[in-house]
Amino acid sequence: MKPKIGLVTLGAHNIKKAKEFYKGLGFIPKDEDNNDMVMLQGEGVWLGLYSWEALAKDAQVDSVSKGFRGVTLAHLEPTKKGVDSVIEEARSLGAIIVKEPRDVFWGGYSGYFTDLDGHLWEIAMNPFTDLT
Repeated sequence: MKPKIGLVTLGAHNIKKAKEFYKGLGFIPKDEDNNDMVMLQGEGVWLGLYSWEALAKDAQVDSVSKGFRGVTLAHLEPTKKGVDSVIEEARSLGAIIVKEPRDVFWGGYSGYFTDLDGHLWEIAMNPFTDLT
């Protein structure tokens, strides 16, 4: 396998609202999107939005889950100010801020939000490795 993630697909309860949320964060929708599946282009990765129930059915898993799902998505910024700015941008789009940005134990700076469907995003500044 080529060690690359090209697409992250998120289950969405309301595709239209989820699309607007991610457009607000800067992802670019593909022109031929429809109400069942939305593809949004990012830098080096695509973000797919698919019906929560349909995605679970496709993977042949139960669509009901609670609490921590064992995965986070991350966006890296080069500065603390950049982290603060993205957190505020997400907040203005309806995200729930679950951890306000702060200095963290590993030497960086980060905060967390959940999108409209509860997917957990970390926004961080890593002073040791430039992942921006």
